[in-house]
Amino acid sequence: MRQDTMKNLRNIGIIAHIDAGKTTLSERILFYTRKIHRMGEVHDGTATMDFMPEEQERGITIAAAASTCRWKDWTLNLIDTPGHVDFTIEVERSLRVLDGAVGVFCAVGGVEPQSETVWRQSESFGVPKIAFINKMDRVGANFSAALDAMHERLGANPAPVTIPLGEGPEFHAVADVIAMKKLVFDEDSQGQTMEELPLEGDEQEQALFWRDKLLETLGENDDAFMERYLEENFSEEDIHEALKRTTLARNVTPVLAGSALKNAGVQPLLDAVGRYLPSPLDVPAPHGTTVDGSRECVLDISPDAPFCGLVFKVLMEGGRKTSLVRIYAGRLKDGDTVRNTALNKDERVTRLFRMDADQQEQLSEASSGDIIAVLGLRHARTGDTVAAPGLNILLEHLEAVKPVISMALEPRNADEGKTLDEALARYSAEDPTLGVSQDEGSGDRIISGMGELHLDVIMERMQREYGISPRAGQPQVVARETVRAQGEGHGLFDRELGTVHHLGEVTLIMAPAGRDKGNTITLSDDLAHPADAKDALPKALTDEVLQGISDSLLSGPQTGYPVQDVVVTVTAVRKEGATPAGCRMAAAMAVRDAMEKARATVLEPIMDVEIIAPEEALGASISLFQNCGGKVEELGERGGMRYLSGVAPMRRLFGFSTALRSATQGRAGFTLRFRHYDSM
Repeated sequence: MRQDTMKNLRNIGIIAHIDAGKTTLSERILFYTRKIHRMGEVHDGTATMDFMPEEQERGITIAAAASTCRWKDWTLNLIDTPGHVDFTIEVERSLRVLDGAVGVFCAVGGVEPQSETVWRQSESFGVPKIAFINKMDRVGANFSAALDAMHERLGANPAPVTIPLGEGPEFHAVADVIAMKKLVFDEDSQGQTMEELPLEGDEQEQALFWRDKLLETLGENDDAFMERYLEENFSEEDIHEALKRTTLARNVTPVLAGSALKNAGVQPLLDAVGRYLPSPLDVPAPHGTTVDGSRECVLDISPDAPFCGLVFKVLMEGGRKTSLVRIYAGRLKDGDTVRNTALNKDERVTRLFRMDADQQEQLSEASSGDIIAVLGLRHARTGDTVAAPGLNILLEHLEAVKPVISMALEPRNADEGKTLDEALARYSAEDPTLGVSQDEGSGDRIISGMGELHLDVIMERMQREYGISPRAGQPQVVARETVRAQGEGHGLFDRELGTVHHLGEVTLIMAPAGRDKGNTITLSDDLAHPADAKDALPKALTDEVLQGISDSLLSGPQTGYPVQDVVVTVTAVRKEGATPAGCRMAAAMAVRDAMEKARATVLEPIMDVEIIAPEEALGASISLFQNCGGKVEELGERGGMRYLSGVAPMRRLFGFSTALRSATQGRAGFTLRFRHYDSM
């Protein structure tokens, strides 16, 4: 890809609160860019980007969908992301590899809680944004209030580029305040025909008011434009250039208005994406580290540099793994060998595709700046770096997210059990936030996820895609176990298994390691470095003892959940007559014995919780939060709303969302995120 082609490339995401109209907007973008020839609707379950049946049925976006389209001279790689709190990891995956974003806001709801969450996520990744105030045709729509909310709640600096003419049922067109023209969208052609008309009377007055606001905002945030503004010597092109500079600096957010459902205002938004959002050449080159972590390095993003990319999503279809990759440097072709630097493995690329939601267009080559699908990366995981062999670089890992809720699944028969295992293997490969394990005692499959909706969607997909409905237990929190003191454990295994007699005897000491320190398993100095070499433990016995301890820490005695943050030191192992299997069993018995003496305790997931509510609903919100075992850490005010941040145990937060809406008449919203495991 030549530099001039990269200059016209836009890797953008659409981010917002659930039901703000992201997917409807995406559908219009694909239609007006002639990517599709017929628009689907979310409410009819026919939206192109919501191709999963669960998305079509619920009318929400679950999996980030990717599509590539062209508008005028620009190529757009578009990713439509989820808005529900249980799927925010999808948003983070997308933001990590995008250069710009479009924030969609409902003209009635304004800045809703999840809008704030995804906006903050984009800020943490340094993503420049423009905003689209959608649903201007809805009763109660208020453009000015939406801008105020952006300023107050997001700390954004909104600069109106197009404004609505009329609000609610009276909305009929938008005004371009830079060109000072009225834009009317023809209903008969589904908005494809856009007519430019002169502004008259009140419309002219209204547009001039907002134009002055735009010019003042640019003058305050761009010195080069300020000079021209004071001299009253500037052109429309000067305004566009100042908007791009301030958008890339994240000092100003261009705002456009319209109604995606009514096909009004989308084409000006596409123009704004091309004019104001960055190309891969406009953003800082990605930083990484050498594989051993010894030094930092900056990637050369030239198409002629050695290849380097980041796997930001993995899809499984028919047992075949597809990796979605953002290429940051160099070129990639069919048949190329690449190195997964995170795993230190070489793999061969078999095919390249450009993604169009559930469709694929095969490519022979892709280069720096592209977002593509790759076949052949059998070992790739979300967050892995793939690079040309010899390129010793590791790009920043995506943040690992720990599941906090689990549910037991029991197949109804043996055939369903095989299908269930196949389905769960696929879903866990695609979704790093979904954990899958099996209870050895009952044979139940245990799935763990980010919330109740997350697990509900997995169950629905299983039923629809595989035709199975395993029996499901009640959702439970994912706990951990640890110890509060030091204890010595002893295990003696002396038994015949079949026709073979097995013997093992192990003594060990277990002690707390400190919160979030992980597990350490070692041999005492006497065992690791005996004074006489003849006293050394045979390696076969040592390996089995250590493996027996490691295995037993995967399932604690109180809850069956893993043991964490302990130091285990093996102090004695019988050699005479010992067998490897006997030593492994004795080690496991010693761990159980030590945990009883070391005061084993259960740890539960503690969540960071933030509640945003109007002043009059704050009291009810605090009361409800404290009734759920929550501890308030901070109270404050943000943009005319009160906020509460604190911590609470996950097990007490089941149903909290419904209770909060009921207690505050739907006026409060909340977000939660895993902090750590602890006792409360």
